Amino acid sequence: GAGRVGAAAGAAGPVTGPGGDKPDALLLDEMFSPAIADGLAARGIDCRAVVAEALLRALSDLEIFETALLEGRIIVTNNVPDFESLRGRARDAAGGAIPGLIYTSDFTFPRTKAYVARLVTALADAATGRETARHGGVLWLQPPS
Repeated sequence: GAGRVGAAAGAAGPVTGPGGDKPDALLLDEMFSPAIADGLAARGIDCRAVVAEALLRALSDLEIFETALLEGRIIVTNNVPDFESLRGRARDAAGGAIPGLIYTSDFTFPRTKAYVARLVTALADAATGRETARHGGVLWLQPPS
């Protein structure tokens, strides 16, 4: 009956209005290990990793940009110059839509043994809190405190 449906829906987390409080969906650019996507998936975050999918690996930065837009995903990258120039061009185009962007760097997230865990935690927090939209569509990711 209806009770069972409610329970199933409730398992996905609280829903408040259209789309509910679903975390942001992410698209990890090619410099990120699929282990990061797996760690995010384990926390209930919808995430695709370019390196894990042959179709995505074949795409240019512009096509990655367009795929994220199409799928409503936020791009996670540390290729800031290229994506900033794509963002500038999209903004200048008439009514150009721009996907959300999360920028990281090897300086804020050094590739030590703790790297994957720290990045997963920071990205999960950002996605759950929908931080990218709150920062105007571009979030410079900070390490978890």
